Amino acid sequence: MNILFIHQNFPGQFKHLAPALVQAGHRCVSLTLRVKEPQIWNGVQLIPYAIKRPQGKGVHPWLVDTETKVIHAEACWRAALDLKAKGFTPDLIVGHHGWGEPMFLRDVWPNARIGLYCELYHRTDDGHMGFDPEFQPVVTPDQFLRIRMKNLNNLMHLPLLDAGISPTHFQADTFPAPFREKISVIHDGIDTDMVKANLDVRFATETRELTRQDEVITFVNRNLEPYRGYHVFMRALPRLLKERPKAEVLIVGGDEVSYGAKPPGDKSWKQIFIDEVRGQISDADWARVHFLGRIPYDRFLALLQISRVHVYLTYPFVLSWSFLEAMASEAAIVASDTAPVREAITDGKTGLLVDFFNRDALVEKICATLEDAELRKEMGRAAREHVVKTYDLKRHCLPAQMQWIENLARLEPGKASD
Repeated sequence: MNILFIHQNFPGQFKHLAPALVQAGHRCVSLTLRVKEPQIWNGVQLIPYAIKRPQGKGVHPWLVDTETKVIHAEACWRAALDLKAKGFTPDLIVGHHGWGEPMFLRDVWPNARIGLYCELYHRTDDGHMGFDPEFQPVVTPDQFLRIRMKNLNNLMHLPLLDAGISPTHFQADTFPAPFREKISVIHDGIDTDMVKANLDVRFATETRELTRQDEVITFVNRNLEPYRGYHVFMRALPRLLKERPKAEVLIVGGDEVSYGAKPPGDKSWKQIFIDEVRGQISDADWARVHFLGRIPYDRFLALLQISRVHVYLTYPFVLSWSFLEAMASEAAIVASDTAPVREAITDGKTGLLVDFFNRDALVEKICATLEDAELRKEMGRAAREHVVKTYDLKRHCLPAQMQWIENLARLEPGKASD
């Protein structure tokens, strides 16, 4: 089959699926913003396209997000027309519609089956809005309307959807019934042959080399920001460092914003909360806090392997790959008691859950876990067993993704709809 992947940051969530389809004998092509020149990646032909239309001025603020999606969709549509003119006709189109790109592709190839990666439907109920009152103390009626308007992109893609795929039940269940009934829950997959414990691991900081004999606490975000509980963790640090005088705290994450609002003023969220707590922490204790920024994947795996306690906090939102990779590495985990986390963690068995906002309880559970080697061992082993059983790439997720592709190919293609 000819399979067209649509993802502005390809391969993204398709990094295992696309090469596997190439290995199975299919021709795979991707339209993406990630490259500037045509090239081949793991057998996939990458074709770049560019955003040329500037965002308009004077657009109603509730429509800014929608306009951005339409601009991306138009650019992808024009690239698709060019690809069609060169003779390419996909049997399947597999895309992530979060940025809008697949929106007009049924008009280009009406006979293609379209499968979409359904990452999240923006909800205004069940605690999704106003979850963190510090940053949204009052949810006003216009904010509900603005969030509903963000779903225009999702709704524009519903007529295209022949089949959907979501990595977790939490994410799939955010979608309303017309979407949900077409969505299969299949995780992107964790390569547990690669991501596993290593008793001999070493990890070098700027001041010393750490081993598993050291008391290491880890915290990982793509970017350090409130959506992933960075502010809660930082506010827990003064007490945590006092109670654990030998602990080394390793913090991974960038200075940008992946989710939620930008910080006020010129400082990053990272710096805002450093400034808030620094005066409560002695210089000697602060020397044990290591901000590592973004690190290469092999170094990231070593960080998880050396962790004595891994802390993961999140709003009700998309579950991080790093969280499941920590479980696969047999890390003892203390995590927020929020809906996406509860899907993977059984409290007291595969990790410990704590109220997202209760930093004293967070410190107490971290300290209790550090004191109990047997508990850490048992939870780490159980966590890995759960990941191998539920999220393993080669034995479970990738075969299920390949079956999803086969099922998609059997469907009657939908029609472009006004």
